[in-house]
Amino acid sequence: MNTATTSSLTPNQGARTRGFFVFAVVALLIALGFAVYWYVHLSHLESTDDAYVSGDVIQITSEVPGTVLAVHVDDTQTVHRGDVLVELNPADASLALASAEAELAHAVRDVSGYFAQYAQAKAELTARESTRARAASDLQRRQPLLVGGAISAEELSHANELLIEQSAAVAAARARAESLAVQVQGTTIPTHPRVLQAAANVRAADLALTRTHLLAPVDGVVAKRTVQIGERRAPGVPLLSLVALSDVWVDANFKEVQLGRLRVGQPVIVRTDVYGSSVRYQGQVAGLSAGSGSAFALLPAQNASGNWIKIVQRVPVRIRLDPQAVAEHPLRLGLSADVRVDITDLSGPLVTDNVRAGRLAPTLSPTEDTTVNNRIAAIIAANTVRVANGARINL
Repeated sequence: MNTATTSSLTPNQGARTRGFFVFAVVALLIALGFAVYWYVHLSHLESTDDAYVSGDVIQITSEVPGTVLAVHVDDTQTVHRGDVLVELNPADASLALASAEAELAHAVRDVSGYFAQYAQAKAELTARESTRARAASDLQRRQPLLVGGAISAEELSHANELLIEQSAAVAAARARAESLAVQVQGTTIPTHPRVLQAAANVRAADLALTRTHLLAPVDGVVAKRTVQIGERRAPGVPLLSLVALSDVWVDANFKEVQLGRLRVGQPVIVRTDVYGSSVRYQGQVAGLSAGSGSAFALLPAQNASGNWIKIVQRVPVRIRLDPQAVAEHPLRLGLSADVRVDITDLSGPLVTDNVRAGRLAPTLSPTEDTTVNNRIAAIIAANTVRVANGARINL
């Protein structure tokens, strides 16, 4: 009988046992490494692939009615701030401007006439007062002569009647001067209300003429052009859109269970599908939406009616991107993105009053042009009658 122990293992069984042991050790090390990696790195991240590039879509509309004379841009074309996009026929606006300028000249001449009439009325009042003073003096000299019989009572009566007549003439002249003074008191020709109203009409007509040239308010790319040459367009109807691709952001839709540790200012890594993992954008959390997407839907859910099924909601979170990275790798609106937020720092606020790092430049305003003011001043100067030297008149 063989006395060898039955507990000894065959070579194949020993190799298998060692293999299982090595596998178990490797699996344990992998699990331990993943646990450490999750604790050190992944536990401080919130991520989502429900994210899309967004930006400003500026509607270009006309502020005055008119027929389209020229269209200088087309879809996908890049334009710069101040470039002419669309021209409207300026004929009607030019005629309105000419009419307003003529009305301004007419108003200046009328107001100059008011000052001339007032100066004439003052001179007439002075003359009437002088005549009345002479009549009063004559009456005063004749009264003592009546006692001595040097003059008759009839002559004294005539002198008294003349004084009364001149006093009435003075009162009439003063009333006329006061009525004319009301039209010019406290003003000069350039500051007279009628002249100011006519000048405002000139500015309005010049503004309407300037608005026949539609300018690009910002740098951007043309999209959704619908305007065609020869069309008659009313004010407020969109002609085309302008997308400011230099100032885009990412709207990342995080689940409500992920919002607890999101704060404004936390660093973000963004990867877009168009460039893949080779291009990563640095960014920051710029702000959290005031409500979930369903809260602002056109037809919000009515959870208080019928059967109810809980659905995890998502809240848009705006991610501000590094402008230099966007300039090097331009993005387009609507592109998909993956977002990872580093939530290690929880000191940031939940709301902010400064979502943008910079503001969009204001729309070009034709009212800033000083040419129309110079033209108004020239019209006033050319039509002013230098009576009373445009002096300020006070009663």
